[in-house]
Parts: sequence; C-alpha cells; structure tokens
Amino acid sequence: MPTFRTLDQVEVKGKRVLLRVDLNVPMDNGRVSDATRIERVAPTIAEIAGKGGKVILLAHFGRPKGPDPKESLKPVAAEVAKVIGRKVAFAEDCIGEKAEAAVAAMKPGDILCLENTRFHKGEEKNDPAFVAALAKLGDIWVNDAFSAAHRAHASTEGLGHKLPAYAGRTMQAELDALTKALEAPQRPVAAIVGGAKVSTKLELLGNLVAKVDVLMIGGGMANTFLLAQGKAVGKSLAERDLAATALDILAKAKAKGCEIVLPVDALVAQKFEAHAPSRAVSVDEVGAADMILDIGPRSIEHVVSVLARVKTLVWNGPFGAFELEPFDTGTVEAAEAAAELTAAGKLVSVAGGGDTVAALNAAGVADRFTYVSTAGGAFLEWMEGKPLPGVEVLRQK
Repeated sequence: MPTFRTLDQVEVKGKRVLLRVDLNVPMDNGRVSDATRIERVAPTIAEIAGKGGKVILLAHFGRPKGPDPKESLKPVAAEVAKVIGRKVAFAEDCIGEKAEAAVAAMKPGDILCLENTRFHKGEEKNDPAFVAALAKLGDIWVNDAFSAAHRAHASTEGLGHKLPAYAGRTMQAELDALTKALEAPQRPVAAIVGGAKVSTKLELLGNLVAKVDVLMIGGGMANTFLLAQGKAVGKSLAERDLAATALDILAKAKAKGCEIVLPVDALVAQKFEAHAPSRAVSVDEVGAADMILDIGPRSIEHVVSVLARVKTLVWNGPFGAFELEPFDTGTVEAAEAAAELTAAGKLVSVAGGGDTVAALNAAGVADRFTYVSTAGGAFLEWMEGKPLPGVEVLRQK
C-alpha cells in the first residue's frame, strides 16, 4: 500500500505517539458489552508499546455536550487493559495540565488513555487552538480509526497537519482491502447493495454503476426499482416518489455497460413478523395485501451464479428482512456462497455497514470474507467515491 504512510516508515522507540482509535463501544450498565472495536486496534497498541513507544490513546465516546461523567472513557480504558493484557493509565482530560502531567510521567512502552476528546467543543470544530493543545502531547500522530475518517475533526484530521502522520495497522488493513475492492480491483467486479431506502444510497448507486460490472440490488430498495418498471409491489416498503430516479439509475447503468440484477421472484407475507405465513411468487404476481420481505429461490440462484463468475465483491446492505426468519434466507445463502468462493481463493470479498456486518455475523461467515469493515458512515462515503479527510491526510505527498 505505497500511497499511505504506515508504521513501517517510522521509528517509534522513545517517542510520544498520539494514537487515534475508535473506542465508541456499546456499554451496558457501565460495562463494555461488545469489545470488537477494541480488539481491532489492539495489535497497533501492542506493536507501538512493544517497540518502546509511549502510546497515548485519543478517542471520542458518544455525543456529549461538554464534560459528562456518563460519557467518560474511564471504564473503556479498563476494558482496553483487559483486551491487551497490559496496564493502561487514564488521564481525566485530553489537553491541559492533567493530560500533560500524565504524559510526562510515561516511560517507553507505557499506555495512557486520555479522556473523551468530545468533552471539548474544539474537537468537532477542528479548532486550531485545540489541535495545537493536543499536538503538544505527542511527537507523531497515528490514525487507526477508519470509522471516524469521514469526519474532519481535530483528533481525526487536524493533527495530521501538525505532526508526522501515519496509518495504524487497522487503518492500513482497511485501506488495503478497499483499494483492492474498488480502486484497483480484479475484474469482473460485482456490488450488492441492499437496505431499506434508495434515497439514502443514491450517491452510492450513482458511483457504483460507473465502477462495477454487475450491480445486484436487494432489500426495500429493489421494490422501488420494481415499482418503477411498472410492477405491483402490494404493501411492500417502496419509495414511490423515487420511481423516476430509479429509472434514471437503470439508464445510466445501461450506458456504462453495468449489468443490473433485480429480483425475479420474492418471498412475500402479509405480516411483518418472524415465521409469518409466506410464499414465493414471481415479481409479476405480488398481491395487493402482500409485502416483499426477501428475494425468492430463483433470485437466490441467480445471485449465486453471478458470484461464481466475478472476481471481486463489494457488499453493503441485506437482501431482505434478515432479522426475521425465514426472511434471512436470501442474505444467508448469498453470504455463504461468497464465503465459500473467498475461501477457495476465487473471490475478493469486502463488506461493510452496520446491517451488513450483523447479517454476515448471523450467517456465521464474517470471518471467511476477505475483509469486513466495522465502519458505517466512512465505509459508505468511501463507496460513494468521496475523499475521507482522515485518510487524505495520510497520503504520501
């Protein structure tokens, strides 16, 4: 990954390393209920500490409107210590006297977590004075928080202009996977885009039709396209006011030589609940009281056959109401097919976005994809072709 500066290009021994990580983890009664994000950044923390760097963790937590004990990173720092099996000190502020004293007390190999950067208004405003106060604490800045890279905040972007800047290992892996998937992919490339609404993914669809060879559309979004083609969708979730937009996307795809795959059959039910009585019907035979809740067996076969003939897959969004059985079948079967092809070395598979990660975890295949991004907004903006401030600042000039 030659275009970004990484930890391979810097000597960290004895240096104060400001390491931006994503510690915005789910909490339950003051305890971390899912440590996935901590586990993702643990290798970078361990590597820098192991090489004798002084690791100073910078992170935000929640959306506080100022200092708020309920949004403190203190319990999260304790969980970081548990995950990495090393002592992690905690400073009750991220700038000023308390932070400076805690940093001054560090020895090579020590790890210190600073308090929530969002306790200061200057963080989200990327305020130069706040950036300078943070920069005073470090010799180099390492960004390992891809999930916050779409925001130009002080700790996610501003520091990259004040200190020598490098990508951490998690960021490096993410950039590597994303470059392989869309910037310099093995062709043919397919994208699966699902989810409820076309309106939230218009820019994404517009960018993808110009970049991929096959675009498979699922979820509630597909219903809007079916409706635009004059098909009845009954009581299904669909954005009737976006029918013209859907036709426009289909025309653009045709002009770019991008094949669009829409469902040819669907699993319909009259109630939106698990195990509701359901039946598979052609998309030409959806009744007035029916709701399309998943793709049908012929559509699944088609998706699997497309996966078998492509070399790269980018996936964002499920095919159906995957949280309700049996309407998870389309998503699960497609995920299993992609995982098998990946394991056989025939497919590079990159997936991301909250619902997608949940769906792949539910299917039990997340660890068999080439890369699964836990970043929501940043992953989506990257797929939309937008430059991410926290990434751009790491590019080699």
